[in-house]
Amino acid sequence: QVQLVESGGGLVQPGGSLRLSCAASGNIFRINAMGWYRQAPGKPRELIASITSGGSTNYADSVKGRFTISRDNAKDTVYLQMNSMKPEDTAVYYCNADVKSVDSYSGSYYLDDSWGQGTQVTVSS
Repeated sequence: QVQLVESGGGLVQPGGSLRLSCAASGNIFRINAMGWYRQAPGKPRELIASITSGGSTNYADSVKGRFTISRDNAKDTVYLQMNSMKPEDTAVYYCNADVKSVDSYSGSYYLDDSWGQGTQVTVSS
């Protein structure tokens, strides 16, 4: 299995910046797409940014121009740089990775849609 560990969440004031990191570990053969989701209380989880293995990115309209997703393939890590933050950015942020993994016993390959456990981001004065 593949594990995703998130870090960088916390409290930030409006207009401030925060940088999230998500490191993947485990039986990784190749990581395909990676992305960041967020979920506010009482609202559905939404995809806010994604990045392919080749570096192509996509953003939700709500974060375009403010957030930047990037990845370091050598470190199996994806980042989310959040600038000009607003109170409505307050949510639990989840990392996601589409991973081609390898079974430790059989050596067979399989796809593993992995999720981090979430990190709280709060934007408030």
